[in-house]
Amino acid sequence: MKDDRHSPFRNAHTDRKAVEGAPDTPQTRSPAYALAFADDEFMCRDELRPVRLQLELLKPEMMMNEANVASTIVMFGGARIPDPEHKEKARTQTLSDLSHFYTEAQIFAKLMTQKSMESGGTENVVVTGGGPGVMEAGNRGAYEAGGRSIGLNIVLPFEQAPNSYVTPDLAFNFHYFAIRKMHFLMRARAITVFPGGFGTLDELFEALTLIQTGRMERVPFLLFGRAFWEKIINWDALADAGTISQDDLDLFRFVDTAQEAIDIIDTWGSTEKRGEVPGR
Repeated sequence: MKDDRHSPFRNAHTDRKAVEGAPDTPQTRSPAYALAFADDEFMCRDELRPVRLQLELLKPEMMMNEANVASTIVMFGGARIPDPEHKEKARTQTLSDLSHFYTEAQIFAKLMTQKSMESGGTENVVVTGGGPGVMEAGNRGAYEAGGRSIGLNIVLPFEQAPNSYVTPDLAFNFHYFAIRKMHFLMRARAITVFPGGFGTLDELFEALTLIQTGRMERVPFLLFGRAFWEKIINWDALADAGTISQDDLDLFRFVDTAQEAIDIIDTWGSTEKRGEVPGR
């Protein structure tokens, strides 16, 4: 991360290196003597949680600004959705059957990235969770188009390294789910959700809630796989029960192919103004 600002004060990097060369004494070996910002044990204390939250908000924000990422296309989806070439290794037949969504995610990301590059590559940059499955497909499609893509990884007990298609300078790692989800949505121009599990559902409903409550601007919100989503969630039952309004069902659209999604995103402004509801 570059810092081109001029300051008359001594640079923090300079002091950090200077401390490394300090005489070896009981005083300099004491944890109390370590510079606070260079003290890993201190930074991990419970009392420093607000600082760590702020750092996780700031670092990706600053680096994406420096990389001129103006807006993003969000791709949520399951880590267990297999590449069709390896679908025989899927743990269930259903996952194997869902493998075509890997292909649709890959095609969608490739098409969106091509369109992004036509206008300079700063708008509509694909962002995924950086892992396997649908996330890999999204980053892979952007890579195949010759463009950039973002990966927002998170440390989990069983978690992988970022997939190999994420642009290295835009591969971020998080400790806090909440801050990670903020970065997914802070630049979102459109949100796509592919079949997935608890994590995907969490991301889906948090984003829908923000739009429903007016905490976030309405953007194209596309659920890939009508059959999947209508099977696992009884959307109409929520409206019939009155726990959501009938109008809330118009906050999202169902699509089954990458081209359907592209078409809705391309015509979103005009169809919204006319009150049309494509995809329902």
